[in-house]
Amino acid sequence: MLGAAHRLNIWRALAKVALIAAATLFLIGCNDYSPSDNVGASSQAINSEGGKLDQLSRASAPYIAQSTPGSTGYKIGPQDVLEISVFKVPELTQSVQVADNGLVNLPLVGDIRVAGKTPSAVESELRTKLNGSYVKNPSVRVFVKEYNSARVTVDGAVRNPGVWPLKGTPTLLSAISLAGGLDKEMASTTVVIFRANPDGTRSAARVDLAAIRAGSVVDPTVEAGDVIVVEDSTFKSAYSAFKYILPLTTLSSLAFMAI
Repeated sequence: MLGAAHRLNIWRALAKVALIAAATLFLIGCNDYSPSDNVGASSQAINSEGGKLDQLSRASAPYIAQSTPGSTGYKIGPQDVLEISVFKVPELTQSVQVADNGLVNLPLVGDIRVAGKTPSAVESELRTKLNGSYVKNPSVRVFVKEYNSARVTVDGAVRNPGVWPLKGTPTLLSAISLAGGLDKEMASTTVVIFRANPDGTRSAARVDLAAIRAGSVVDPTVEAGDVIVVEDSTFKSAYSAFKYILPLTTLSSLAFMAI
């Protein structure tokens, strides 16, 4: 029989699992994307490192292309900082932050909506607006300097759990570092990554940090909207209880995959 204190810890952790599910839904809703309807997505359970973690990435590929910092398909979002340069038009060479309404204001151009567009699409739009009126065949470059709209949740046994902006090409270890690193008194070496698939389901992959540090497993890239949970003994007990006490239909609606 479980002691009263242990049962209380499990129920507290169950509440955290439910909050993690809600956080996943919220983060995906915050990042605007429109994956193709004809792209198949795997809803199969993912249960290890290496090749099976790649399945998770492939299942989410259309979403990843539109949300990953540094990818060619990245779509600009509110609070991102853009570096804009126009050859021979110095007044347009500047850094600007995207407003919450998705607009930036530029000299000679005025307000232009950039949220939901790729940097190359913004370049093309600026070329069209500037061509003829201000400069002939302008050379325009748009670079995302800060990826503030792409965020990941890091929870569990870390020093500073919370929602963190992704920069560059983020990996699991770098995301954990954003949260202050592991809470060494509580953390195990096991991490679970929850990720949304383009078809609305969610997948999960369990990753061993010790294997990453030993070089036997590649440090996986994390994506905008991922929820990363560093396990401790309480979380593992709660997750097992969560799967046991809830009906399968409820588990399906929350889109937790068997791990």
